[in-house]
Amino acid sequence: MGQVASTDKAKPVSLKQVQITDDFWNYYINLVRDVVVPYQWEAINDNVEGAERSGAVNNFKIAAGLEKGDFYGYVFQDTDVAKWLEAVAYLLVTKRDAALEQVADEMIEIIGKAQQEDGYLNTYFTIKEPDMKWKNLTECHELYSAGHMIEAGVAYYEATGKRNLLDIVCRIADNIVDVFGDGPGQIAGYDGHQEIELALVKLYGVTGNEKYLELSRYFIDKRGHKPSFFEEEAERRGWTTHWNKNKIHIDHEYFQAHLPVREQNAAVGHAVRVVYMLAGMADVARETGDKSLLEACRRLWDNIASRQMYITGGIGSMAHGEAFSFDYDLPNDTVYSETCASIGLIFFAHRMLQLEPNSRYADVLERALYNTVIAGMSRDGKHFFYVNPLEVTPEVCDGRNKNFNHVKPVRQEWFGCACCPPNIARLLASLGEYMYSVKGNTIYSHLFIGGETELSLGGTNVRLNQQSSMPWEGTARYEVTVSQPATFALALRIPDWSSKAEVLVNGTAYSITDKVADGYAIIERQWTTGDTVELVLEMPVMRVRSHPLVKQNAGKVALQRGPLVYCAEEADNGPLLQRLMLPQDAQLEVAYDANLAGGLKVITAQALRLQLEQWGTQLYRTDSNVSLEPTVATFIPYYAWANRDKGEMAVWVKEHV
Repeated sequence: MGQVASTDKAKPVSLKQVQITDDFWNYYINLVRDVVVPYQWEAINDNVEGAERSGAVNNFKIAAGLEKGDFYGYVFQDTDVAKWLEAVAYLLVTKRDAALEQVADEMIEIIGKAQQEDGYLNTYFTIKEPDMKWKNLTECHELYSAGHMIEAGVAYYEATGKRNLLDIVCRIADNIVDVFGDGPGQIAGYDGHQEIELALVKLYGVTGNEKYLELSRYFIDKRGHKPSFFEEEAERRGWTTHWNKNKIHIDHEYFQAHLPVREQNAAVGHAVRVVYMLAGMADVARETGDKSLLEACRRLWDNIASRQMYITGGIGSMAHGEAFSFDYDLPNDTVYSETCASIGLIFFAHRMLQLEPNSRYADVLERALYNTVIAGMSRDGKHFFYVNPLEVTPEVCDGRNKNFNHVKPVRQEWFGCACCPPNIARLLASLGEYMYSVKGNTIYSHLFIGGETELSLGGTNVRLNQQSSMPWEGTARYEVTVSQPATFALALRIPDWSSKAEVLVNGTAYSITDKVADGYAIIERQWTTGDTVELVLEMPVMRVRSHPLVKQNAGKVALQRGPLVYCAEEADNGPLLQRLMLPQDAQLEVAYDANLAGGLKVITAQALRLQLEQWGTQLYRTDSNVSLEPTVATFIPYYAWANRDKGEMAVWVKEHV
């Protein structure tokens, strides 16, 4: 097995070393702290009037013997509590909050009481089906749920130094080590929903216990081999299914178990599971130096990013199975594009940047972050999208066409299956982890987010103070403070949305013509305190067209400026957006609107609108005499849609030649 040398790996700069001061992103981080996390705590305690019941906290109380009652919710309901705790942990890193920490500690105490003597922790099986533990890994998310709790335990320990939840999750993992493997009496299988793989690597990272890393590798290596574990498991259980009274049908592609992971060439099946699996694969490749695993990650990344990803960074085009379909199948109105899938794509991109700093990963990370992820939450922090469409007609979504039942024209307060809201919270609370990484003597700047970062490089303490005007303007300025003069490189990403980049060092132009490697401008020199670097990126409004094989977008165009994808809304353009046409030669103007979604830049253009009056009652016509009237088309950032009255929305509009 080929190995990757440890010196070839980059290391992310931790959340503890970063203080974000960016106006754009601090709004969302403060929203998570002040609104989202408190709101979600109330939601998982069933205290939000009008929201779907959760039952998540009460399930733990029942399992702990503190309350009487029956289990409520999905088989994976425990993960809502785990992700909430993980988000709390990240918030405590950047700002200690004694009251919030006490609430978390009390919840952790309840979790500890719900844990069984052998380390097993799952309220569904403790309360409802104790005899079915580990008997339906295909459907019942036991390892998935354990993985989320392990992630929470690691994060809470790193944030507070308290071992209470870490000790709980170590016992969970120890139990899993005992249960799974190829030894006598062990289960030689894996979970239907990947998550445990990346969680075990995190636990290995904080404990140094190699059995956790080895178990993660075991789950990855075992997946997809014949005979089918899921079929053998179903046979032992009599082919029953958890979800209804029918016989279980196993679609191996849905579970990414159709082939061993190293032999898979295209992303198939449930989109969240794919990217969680790939994040775990990248983790194991990083820690073990497994080149074949890294090559599989590259191959599947290329398939997703070049053939199955929406312009917004959304993935998973089918509602059926919340899944990938096939290359270039990217419908806009029936799209699924689950918020969690884009978050998982960010997790995968972040890990690939550690394996090989390349701007193609950071470009996608940025695209998903600025578009799908923050579009998944309203500006009030209390309403959320599970599905992220690129075209919406409310009366179709609310009507009798069942193909659109999953698409919502407005964000919801909460969901019975509430994976997305706490996922958004934990990602935004940990945003500082995604900004920088260090490889050798090079500091890589992946995201243009204002803030201060402190790190150690070759015995020198380095502080970077980044000031960013993005996403509205294309400048980022870095001020360097060092404990002593030192020679190292600062690598600044040149994003795919900018056709021209200039660098100034201490106010003087610095040529990067032959200094761009893998999409990063490398500035290597001796640095002293007070040195500055400014990156100036051209940020035009770009007309984006799809590959010709994306038939849904044939003859259409979308607008993007910087990292932001734009869309047309009925509130600005009137109803029946399909009548809107954007001439190829239309001038695209950018203006600031202080009254919309906290202030943003809109794009306007002289456009055309198809007139309906001449059609009368005719359904079809043979003549070509159609009337077009001039109109002004307005486009707003996609992340800001659905923050006004319910109405139509479209990212792609017809292009008029």
